[in-house]
Amino acid sequence: MLKIYNTFTRELEAFKPINEGEVMMYVCGPTVYNYIHIGNARSAIAFDVVRRYLEYRGYKVNFVSNFTDVDDKIINRAKELGTTASNVAETYIKAYFEDTGALNVKKACCNPRVVDHIDDIISFIEVLISKGYAYESAGDVYYRTTKFADYGHLANKTIEELESGASGRVDAADLKEDPLDFALWKSAKVDEVSWDSPWGAGRPGWHIECSVMATKHLADTIDIHGGGQDLEFPHHENEIAQSEAKTGVKFANYWMHNGFVTVGDNDEKMSKSLGNFKTVHEMIEIIDPKVLRLMMASAHYRRPIRFSDATIQEATANYEKLKNALANLDFKLTTDLVDATDNRHLQVLSEIENEFVTAMDDDINAANGISVIYELTKFINTLDASREVFEKARALFLSLTEVFGISFEEESDDLAAEIEALIEERQLARKNKDFARSDEIRDDLSARGIILEDTPDGVRWKKS
Repeated sequence: MLKIYNTFTRELEAFKPINEGEVMMYVCGPTVYNYIHIGNARSAIAFDVVRRYLEYRGYKVNFVSNFTDVDDKIINRAKELGTTASNVAETYIKAYFEDTGALNVKKACCNPRVVDHIDDIISFIEVLISKGYAYESAGDVYYRTTKFADYGHLANKTIEELESGASGRVDAADLKEDPLDFALWKSAKVDEVSWDSPWGAGRPGWHIECSVMATKHLADTIDIHGGGQDLEFPHHENEIAQSEAKTGVKFANYWMHNGFVTVGDNDEKMSKSLGNFKTVHEMIEIIDPKVLRLMMASAHYRRPIRFSDATIQEATANYEKLKNALANLDFKLTTDLVDATDNRHLQVLSEIENEFVTAMDDDINAANGISVIYELTKFINTLDASREVFEKARALFLSLTEVFGISFEEESDDLAAEIEALIEERQLARKNKDFARSDEIRDDLSARGIILEDTPDGVRWKKS
């Protein structure tokens, strides 16, 4: 049985979706004012693995992830570049899809944008005001946090503790009733993008956007809401308060939060605000994106990941092991193999798959799940069995690595045919004792990154 650690209850809970066989899942997406950094990619990959595993287990996943395309950071970036906020958003949404595509992150079923939901946001806020959960103040609209009885539950803090932390924040320019109250609508500033509303020209606050898009594109109550640990408070706390005050029902049944990517000896969180980030855009130019993907996909989603040369080297070696295991399988399937059923080996494959499910059912424990895949690669590399076993081993290998979004580049048919022809020519040269030509062909292939291996079953090749 699949169990998920629910941040809201701080307990490992059996997963039971609202609708049998279907999962409604919302994950907070990026604020599109720059290229995403490795820390942003960690969240995208972590929840991509969650989604893929749910699909592997037979669920139909309606996966929604938004773009925040109205924000102070976007406005400031536009001013820096001498362009519009819309142009900035468009540029970095396109870059997001390019970068996450390189990391083999599946596209969401829906990527809603704030600018397309302004009317929905205004209507949502109007309901909150009518219920007494929000109030207008000099063109701004604020949420009245003290009215929401469960405020602070996700952050595991009382109102008193949160009030203490917020004390001293109110000044002459701050027209909030309480320091904890947060903006639902911000009045327009000069030369900033804005929309007309019942409270005057302005734009939405950050937190209201996700509440509106999640409930509009999924339901008032969704199965899973995900995001980085840094979003627990105030963003997700405020989403709960807004959504449940408006709908009167529970917002999300399971809250999942991924750990940070850290850098340096002190394991400092990677973030744009600290200036210690590396963008995916620049990293995939110097590191194989498949390696980056494996490094982040194979860690438990709630654990931090240290980004370093050592972790990259380890992921590179592990990716090569996986790629070579698949090459071994493909080569074996080109040789003469018996067709008789081998129940002993088939039973081992079944046991390996069961181990994988057991590992991943424990809060999507990717670290244990990838260990099972490495166990499978060892079995594959020493396997001497029937064609049926090799075919089933290949199918299982690809099925399990697909959960992690690990892809294996295949050579084009033309290139493969060219390599095979050169290998055949080399074999003929060796037979005719033309060792100079034989060595020339090997050296030529080696210079192109093709390694030849002479085995009892014939010559094999792989990319270095």
